[in-house]
Amino acid sequence: MYTDPAKRALLDAILPHVAFDGWSEDAFKAAIAASDVTPDRARSLCPRGATDLAVLFHVEGDRKMKEALAEADLADLRFRDRVARALRIRLDVTEDKEAVRRGTTLFALPHLAPEGAKLMWGTADAIWTALGDTSDDVNWYTKRATLSGVWASVVLYWLGDQSVDHTATDDFIDRRIDEVMQIEKLKAKVNANPLLKPLTGPLGRLAGMVRAPAARQDFKVPGMWRKAGPR
Repeated sequence: MYTDPAKRALLDAILPHVAFDGWSEDAFKAAIAASDVTPDRARSLCPRGATDLAVLFHVEGDRKMKEALAEADLADLRFRDRVARALRIRLDVTEDKEAVRRGTTLFALPHLAPEGAKLMWGTADAIWTALGDTSDDVNWYTKRATLSGVWASVVLYWLGDQSVDHTATDDFIDRRIDEVMQIEKLKAKVNANPLLKPLTGPLGRLAGMVRAPAARQDFKVPGMWRKAGPR
C-alpha cells in the first residue's frame, strides 16, 4: 500500500514527542515544526492530526511483520507455532513500545474504539494471509476474530512485561494459543456428536452461506451474504 513520503516524514518526526505528549495535537504540531512538511500539507495528509499518524504507525508495523514473515523459515513448525512466531515477530518489529502504549490509550477512547478494533483485525488478517490461509467461508471471519482477541491480550500483557527479552510474553502467547486450540477441539467434538446434529446441522448450513470478502471488490462491510451453491 502506497504511503506519501511526506506522511512517513511526519510519522518519524512525531515519534520522539509521543512519549511525552501522546498522540496529541501538541505532538502533531511539534512534528510539523520538526519536518519539512508545510502545515497545510500536513493537514491534508492527516485530517485527524496525530490520530492518522497513530494509525500509520500500526499499519507500518503490520507491513514490517509481513516482510519478516516472508523471509522466515516456518516450514518445520506446526501451524500453531507459526501463528505464535508471527505474533512474536509483530512485537519484535515494534521499535517504540511507548508509542504503542500511548496508542492503546488513544484507541480506547469511545469515539476511536472502532478504529482500534479495525487495526487489530487488520493485524490478524495480515498474519493469516501471510501464513497462507485459504478459507473462503465463515472460517475466514472466525479465524480473524479469534486472533484479533489473542493479539489484543498479547499487546496488553507485553506492555506490562518487565522480564528479560520478554520471555514472559512468549509464555503468555503459547498459553493463549493453547486455549484457542482447546476451543477448536471442543467445537470439533460438538460437531461430531450425533446427539447434537439437530442443532449443529442447521447452524452449519447457515454458516455455509457466509463467504469471505471478494478480493476484487471494495465492500464497505467485511464480507457478504449470498445463497450457497456451486462455486
